[in-house]
Amino acid sequence: MIRILILMLAAASAVAAPVKNVILIVSDDHRYDFMGFHTDAPKWLETPALDRLAADGAHVKNAFVSTSLCSPSRASILSGQYMHRHRVVDNQRAVEPHVRFFPEYLQAAGLQTAFVGKWHMGHDNDERRKGYDYWASFKGQGVYFDPEFNLNGTRNKYEGYNADVTTDIAIDWLRNNHKKRFFLQVCYKAVHYPFQPPKRHHGRYQDKPIPYPATMSLTERNYETQPNWLRERRYGIHGIDHMQTGPLDHDPVPSFDDLYWRFCETVHALDENVGRLMKAVDDLKRRGDTLVIYLGDNGFALGEHGFYDKRDAFEESIRIPMLVRAPGVVKPGTVIEPMIQNIDVAPTVLEAMGVAKPADGPRMDGKSFLPLVAGKTIPWRDHILYEYHWEWNFPAQPTTLAIRTDRYKYVYYHGVWDKHSFHDLETDPHERHNLINIPAYKKQIEELKTQLFAELEASGGLNIPIRPPKGVEFYDRKLVR
Repeated sequence: MIRILILMLAAASAVAAPVKNVILIVSDDHRYDFMGFHTDAPKWLETPALDRLAADGAHVKNAFVSTSLCSPSRASILSGQYMHRHRVVDNQRAVEPHVRFFPEYLQAAGLQTAFVGKWHMGHDNDERRKGYDYWASFKGQGVYFDPEFNLNGTRNKYEGYNADVTTDIAIDWLRNNHKKRFFLQVCYKAVHYPFQPPKRHHGRYQDKPIPYPATMSLTERNYETQPNWLRERRYGIHGIDHMQTGPLDHDPVPSFDDLYWRFCETVHALDENVGRLMKAVDDLKRRGDTLVIYLGDNGFALGEHGFYDKRDAFEESIRIPMLVRAPGVVKPGTVIEPMIQNIDVAPTVLEAMGVAKPADGPRMDGKSFLPLVAGKTIPWRDHILYEYHWEWNFPAQPTTLAIRTDRYKYVYYHGVWDKHSFHDLETDPHERHNLINIPAYKKQIEELKTQLFAELEASGGLNIPIRPPKGVEFYDRKLVR
């Protein structure tokens, strides 16, 4: 163990560090396009703090997750690995002992490491996780109001809004620890369902016009080429014709408009707290030597294809917001076009802080995108892979494997008697028309399918685990009227 630590410290000292400190901010269920500066955002949505981050640094325009689900995505962010490697396959399971997260390497290299906010992996456990000197978290999803935090082993209930409390704790830690090199990870509960903004913002966007997606309506045109499971899911717990209300047989269906407005108000409150955190960085004069990365843990549908959730491989589900600021490294107003994934965060932070992954550490699937945001041209991927394993808790979504290039997307649904999907994102960006049975695309479909399975097989991605059922099974569905 001592020998490994010495090797790690030697490797760390041999790598140049572009930045002194890193703040990693992770939000929950924040869509890629719900930032005020984004051309597809609601015109009335206010996110001044995120807008400033983009203006002062880089907007990663095409950022994706490798699995669109909270715990698997967070494990991928921290490990740099696909879900089939770290094997955090749902929101119920703890992290297996073989998994290594990059804060462990930072901590071993002598940097201060702190975690504040939502951890979620190992749903009912709020104990300190390895790799962090400072720990402030809560169990599972937590609550939006008056949360209980485990602060370095002592549990206290805090009055107020969860995002406000999370930011208060993070700022307090910064004030006491900013003079030494640090890595601070701040993970917000917002904007996870059920969307609950603080009272000061509840109703802020009530009655604002809602741009309903074209694929939301239950029409023949929207479903005539799509897999059967897609329409069936409308009537499950994550469909807008059923919607999670507590008791599954609740009728009538709650207001979709209210759901949409509360989501936007919760995003605004999240942005407000990101702004508070960034102001603290400025006040402590740490702006010039601190890399800030903001990203969501997965996307979220708001009516697209009749859903309000994630898990599937549609764009609204797998795309995430990602912003990077590092004065002197990242030129203000930079827009990054190449496809970057959550698995790229770990190697990026390590490179930025000048800490090398130990040679005997688990392999990372991601690559550092630091050169890209710094304006350099480097070889980069021309496609991404996506994987989601069927959950006993939410059986309406089948196991989903996908490969996406800058134009085409092939999606394979495992274990259901149904058709697969193929979309041309250039001519059909909303994925309204499934082209899987169109002869003109047969060659592209076959090539992508072959590539998807070859890459997954080579990395062990076809060994899909079956776990003992845990948690509540939401199997019921509303009848079609």
